Amino acid sequence: MRAKTVIHVEYELMKAVINSKEIGMVIDRVSADMVPLNDPAAAKRFDNGVKSLAQSLQNTFVERRRHRIPTNHPDYRGKGE
Repeated sequence: MRAKTVIHVEYELMKAVINSKEIGMVIDRVSADMVPLNDPAAAKRFDNGVKSLAQSLQNTFVERRRHRIPTNHPDYRGKGE
């Protein structure tokens, strides 16, 4: 699909970032630095931080643009839907 607006580009880029394999590799590297072996508390904290950030990105960057992408886009939802 052709890039029709800046918002459309932002939406597609954020979806691609959230769903990329590369972001998973980055998360694994950061986890290796932040979660010592046999530290379940740090592992749980890290997992919760990843989930929280993913949800925040989804809410802030994806959902808030969904009503502004082209109406013929499969992900389009009207405001308030």
